Amino acid sequence: MESFVINNLTIIFGFSIGILYLCHRLHIPIIVGFLFTGMLLGPHGSGLIDAVEEVEVLAEIGIVLLLFTIGVELSLKDLWSMKRAVLIGGSIQVLLTTVVVYFISSWMGYGYGESIFVGFLFSLSSTAIVLKLLQKRGELHAPHGRLSLAILLYQDVIVVPMILVTPFLAGVGGNGDPALIPIIAKGIGLVVLVMASAKWIVPNVLYQITKTRDSELFFLSIIVVCLSVAWLTSSMGLSLALGAFLAGLIISESEYSHQAMSNLIPFRDIFMSFFFISIGMLLDIDHFLGNPLLFIMVAAGVLLLKSVIAGLASYLLGFPLRTAILGGLALAQVGEFSFVLSRFGLEFGILEQDVYQLFLVVSILTMAVTSSVMSLSPRVADRVVNLPIPSKLKCGFHPGAMESVLDKKTHLEDHLIIAGFGFNGHTVAKAATVAGIPYLILDTNPETVRKEQLKGEMVYYGDSSQKGVLEHADIKNARVLVVCISDPAGTRRSVSLARKMNPNVHIIARTQYLQEMEPLYALGANEVIPEEFETSIEIFVRLMKRYLIPKDEIDRFVAEIRSDGYEMFRTLSGTMNIYDMEVDIPDMNITNVRVRSSSFVVGKTLAQLELRKKYGVTILAIRRNSEIISNPDPDLFLTSHDVVVLMGAPEMISKVDPLFAGGSIE
Repeated sequence: MESFVINNLTIIFGFSIGILYLCHRLHIPIIVGFLFTGMLLGPHGSGLIDAVEEVEVLAEIGIVLLLFTIGVELSLKDLWSMKRAVLIGGSIQVLLTTVVVYFISSWMGYGYGESIFVGFLFSLSSTAIVLKLLQKRGELHAPHGRLSLAILLYQDVIVVPMILVTPFLAGVGGNGDPALIPIIAKGIGLVVLVMASAKWIVPNVLYQITKTRDSELFFLSIIVVCLSVAWLTSSMGLSLALGAFLAGLIISESEYSHQAMSNLIPFRDIFMSFFFISIGMLLDIDHFLGNPLLFIMVAAGVLLLKSVIAGLASYLLGFPLRTAILGGLALAQVGEFSFVLSRFGLEFGILEQDVYQLFLVVSILTMAVTSSVMSLSPRVADRVVNLPIPSKLKCGFHPGAMESVLDKKTHLEDHLIIAGFGFNGHTVAKAATVAGIPYLILDTNPETVRKEQLKGEMVYYGDSSQKGVLEHADIKNARVLVVCISDPAGTRRSVSLARKMNPNVHIIARTQYLQEMEPLYALGANEVIPEEFETSIEIFVRLMKRYLIPKDEIDRFVAEIRSDGYEMFRTLSGTMNIYDMEVDIPDMNITNVRVRSSSFVVGKTLAQLELRKKYGVTILAIRRNSEIISNPDPDLFLTSHDVVVLMGAPEMISKVDPLFAGGSIE
């Protein structure tokens, strides 16, 4: 053991640093990096690590801590708030994947128990990888992000019953009904113990411990709770992992769960690294090199199968086709809990070595390409949605969809369209109600639509990035579109589509990050509100208040910051927000168009164009590079990339717009 601690531990962490750094540069998940580390160092690789049993001991601790932290993190309130997506969506995804894989495995000649178990393995997705990528892409609160989170939560919980069922699938505990009776009795006893411990015993004990304000004593107490329940379940013939999960549930119901998690996470991550390294050590690379095409084809099949089934589960919940595709592709990989479950399959002899090696290689391949798959998913979803399929299939079968309520909707004109009914959408709707502005709301969350319709809100189920939905929302007659959705790709598509369908609509888009502003302006947004910038202003305001700066000075500073900041963003984006100059003239619009290099007007003077005489359209100003030419001279020549500010009737502006864009006037 001394040799292992000094020599092998140094080798493991030394190699891990190099491989994980390489994975970071290549945007490969860290879990895959640990698996590759084990593969390179293990007996099937370089053979540098010979103390495999010691690594497996540390890996077993990692499994216990992982299940314990899952139990601690499990919030029954959060599960209940997403109960429909968790229970229905998760059940459909796991059940359908297990059944399909079972039939495929049975057709290939594998036994009943092994086929079901392989279905279990491939039904789980990677919580760690998916959530990290969703957070990085700013899509965790988007419809497909919330949907993925709900199904992942279900998978994290269902893995515990899967572990319990594994011995019976292997024939260890399933030789007759009498063997089930003690297990059921023990299970009931454990449930009673957990409920009693969570309600009375553990909270009171931890209260006495925390009164000492000794952090080391508190940490040791948490570890003892975890190991005690795990040992108890193990002595009853059940698994250590189940006991660790139940111990976590006991802690989660107390007010000490957050402190317990903060103490445990570093230890969990360290020991879990040993778990994935130990899994990598079991991988025989010769299996892959013997027939790499087969493994790649199987991995591609798993990605396709899981994305279709997860997408179908999302679609059956009532979400539109685009959201279902994004959610399905996010859950296409095999997850880390599949590796945990596979260890039990090996322990009970339910997995043959050939099947196990196939599972390891395929799982690693699916995890390695997850980042690329999720990056491509918006383009895949857009291409599928643009196929000539019925709009009903694109929008979903939710009873509040735009198509089904079109006849009930009163005709709106000069109205406001709110895309997304989260916190920002609610705020805009309240302001519109107070101001007496007619509005219509679009949202892709079926539960939100149903709940708000019962309250009398004019909210409909529909994806604002779909042409048919915007048509039914009367985008051509709308005055303003406010895009408040959390999906960056969906926001860009909504802005672009709305601008094409109504060149005169005023588009205000909300985004989380500053880097999203320039693409949105380029796609046609008139105003982009970055939450990142507004948050920094709020921090600035509170900071000034703490230093007792007078309120009038704070207001002046904030006004200057907003003015300078947004002017900077507009300059960087290459657009002018000419609506800042617009006055409310009946039947008159002010808009800006860019002169394309292929445009007929290049090299022509304003007098030669005669726009005011022929169409009643006036050129108010011209922006040339950084120069603003106001009230331009009739003899001024237009050049490529000029931005021309036009004023006129909406229908006349629509007629002359193609002239600047490189087309012709009818």
